[in-house]
Amino acid sequence: MNFLKKFFAALVAAATSFIALIPTTSAENKNFPSTVMHKLEVYSQDSGGTLIFSDSPEYVQRNGILYTDTVTGDARLLFYHLNDTGVKKRFAIIFENTSDKKTVVEITRGGLTAPNKNYFSVGKIAQTMYMENDFSDRIELDRYERKVYCPHEKIFLLKPGQLIHGVCDFKSATPVRIFLMMYPEHANPLEFLNRAEILPKDEQRLRGTFKKMNRTLTLKQPYDGERDGLCYILIGDNVNDLFKHGIDATDGSEVINYGNYGINYTLNFRTKFLTRFCLSPLGGHYAGALRYKYYGTSGVIQTPEHKLYFGDKTPPENPNVSQAREAGISLMTDTTELSELGSYRGQVSFEYSPPGASNLPVNIVLMPTN
Repeated sequence: MNFLKKFFAALVAAATSFIALIPTTSAENKNFPSTVMHKLEVYSQDSGGTLIFSDSPEYVQRNGILYTDTVTGDARLLFYHLNDTGVKKRFAIIFENTSDKKTVVEITRGGLTAPNKNYFSVGKIAQTMYMENDFSDRIELDRYERKVYCPHEKIFLLKPGQLIHGVCDFKSATPVRIFLMMYPEHANPLEFLNRAEILPKDEQRLRGTFKKMNRTLTLKQPYDGERDGLCYILIGDNVNDLFKHGIDATDGSEVINYGNYGINYTLNFRTKFLTRFCLSPLGGHYAGALRYKYYGTSGVIQTPEHKLYFGDKTPPENPNVSQAREAGISLMTDTTELSELGSYRGQVSFEYSPPGASNLPVNIVLMPTN
């Protein structure tokens, strides 16, 4: 109890110190728009199938199995790996039917990039393709059959220093095991799998199996621009929006998805007046995409839209500013970077997922259009 009292007292003190830094407006300029932003409260609910996440080791220095686990039903696969050797390597996704009945793996959507040395380009392209949602495929497996999934043969050959990144949603009525593997350029992947060892995690430990792969955030009350002014919701700060916990199936250890990569968010908003929405990166460089749905219309918005990435001009937060933001108060300053998401009135939702190579947290900012 004493710990909780001290913790909340520290938050209040941080918020008070933060507010003291805000320039007050004079009576003559009372119509000048305030730079203070207030956090909006949301309901959070997790649902959906299983996320298979493979990003460790991120820099792959030898051949082997990067991650493996068995899933049934709805699932999502997210991978992000770099060839950190001096020679060309191949990357493989292998599905194994673990039952004595024929099965079909239905891939319902996905995004996949060709090998590239530009981290932000790879992350943004894969997420844009995923949000555009125009990819589907199927893999037919006989009883106990293993099959290499390779929709684009050349994409899975990585030169030294190149990385590969992809995400796909799939489903199977029977248990299927997935192997993600780096192997020699001229080897047969199924033969190599028989003798391949599982590679150890790196220090970041970003791999694992996570239940309930979708998250829905819904405003607790409609946003009123005249009443609320500048507002925001936080994504990926592990205080207001908690990181997912899962299991590394290769050794049974508990792991944390720092950043919630591969978690698909639905952000539900209701507004009383025409409201401008923006995405603002808080953790550094950022390059992604999201999808809006608004009264029967939908579309994909790149963040940012007119350049590869942004967030590099936003200075790092000091601890007091960070604590105040998490507690509910933040500032819009001349260094705040915004990516436009459009203006909407009434009910609007966004489909969002933290993009590969980008940094969190982010603010979704709401403001009156005037």
